[in-house]
Amino acid sequence: MARFTHSVGVETFHFDSLKDVLAKASPARSGDFLAGVAASNAGERVAAQMALANIPLKHFLDEALIPYEEDEVTRLIIDSHDVAAFAVVSHLTVGGLRDWLLSDLADEASLRALAPGLTPEMAAAVSKLMRVQDLVLVAQKIRVVSRFRNTVGLRGRMSTRLQPNHPTDDPAGIAASILDGLLYGNGDAMIGINPATDNIASICTLLQMLDAVIQRYEIPTQACVLTHVTTSIEAINRGVPLDLVFQSIAGTQAANASFGINLNLLQEGYDAGLSQKRGTVGNNLMYFETGQGSALSANAHHGLDQQTCETRAYAVARHFKPFLVNTVVGFIGPEYLYNGKQIIRAGLEDHFCGKLLGLPMGCDICYTNHAEADQDDMDVLLTLLGVAGINFIMGIPGSDDIMLNYQTTSFHDALYARQTLGLKPAPEFEAWLQRMGIFSQADGQVRFGNNLPPAFRQALAQLN
Repeated sequence: MARFTHSVGVETFHFDSLKDVLAKASPARSGDFLAGVAASNAGERVAAQMALANIPLKHFLDEALIPYEEDEVTRLIIDSHDVAAFAVVSHLTVGGLRDWLLSDLADEASLRALAPGLTPEMAAAVSKLMRVQDLVLVAQKIRVVSRFRNTVGLRGRMSTRLQPNHPTDDPAGIAASILDGLLYGNGDAMIGINPATDNIASICTLLQMLDAVIQRYEIPTQACVLTHVTTSIEAINRGVPLDLVFQSIAGTQAANASFGINLNLLQEGYDAGLSQKRGTVGNNLMYFETGQGSALSANAHHGLDQQTCETRAYAVARHFKPFLVNTVVGFIGPEYLYNGKQIIRAGLEDHFCGKLLGLPMGCDICYTNHAEADQDDMDVLLTLLGVAGINFIMGIPGSDDIMLNYQTTSFHDALYARQTLGLKPAPEFEAWLQRMGIFSQADGQVRFGNNLPPAFRQALAQLN
């Protein structure tokens, strides 16, 4: 295990391991202080960042942050590393990789080819040396496209997950939110419900309702009920229509065990989803959610900083060729990301690292009401992620999730981002919106139709 040293002024700082230098180099955030791994002051943080910049990328292949024998995520990272893809940057240090990523040599094609050659730890390391504008600049070069019933991630487009949660899973309340979201052009990434209960009968009812809505109106989108992977497998075994298979994941074996999962179980869920053959334009069907602090909250972080733990979760996601990966950035609370500044930085890091590793990244741009953050902070992060080329964001009535009790982005926020940045929905979904007369988009301006489609007018009457 290597030791690293760097001097700042007259003071010399020593770092005991790669794990230590990565933690100390992280921008300050409450979770790392809670874990006892953060730099003690700005001077130590700068020394760690400078020491990190000088570490050869090859060193990351020699020093495992969690021992190979103890952690299946480590084994996945090492065993799946693509040496040929890594060759183009194998001679570089972490600082050299940063310079290369910011150069014109790193274009969309070269970054796509590089992705399987980078380990999560390399991606986390280089992100720690980057300013906000660097994270945005590099991420916007990268496009990761995924397909199921439509195509998400194309340049010039930004999709949304329509999130019609209800505190009692009431079908009428959920249907009202779905209708509202569709009328504002939301839902092309998916229509996804966080259920109030994991009861299999209730889950099956919700899945059948979502499928009925999509089939009745011929909507080119996909549905998901965010239940445990074992419940999804059981629903499939019962013959219930299920599009996307969901699971929360983390970056260590122990943290995943706290979710009741391992890689074999995820493989079983992936295979079950494929057996449905419900995709029309592709077969990316896994939906994963992550979040900085999840490993620490499970006491399963092995002394790693929370951002490096988060990035290791992307190795798990990448293995299953997902349709969507969502960092729920501010949901866990201020114990891990204290304020708007920390949430903004974390969201941009997660998006950058995920895209660099070849993932179709989205972000739940959110905060809890006891965090030192507000909707202005979310507007900043939304705008930055839109510029950075994010695949999708959340769309929720009024920004306020009445089931999960947190603040996120609304249907109108998605319209703001699309109008301001000239972004469109997924192409198949855009064509459906125009065909249904919901809206047209010309010259970068979204124009809603004055008259609701007859089918939707009828649906509104039924809800009333």
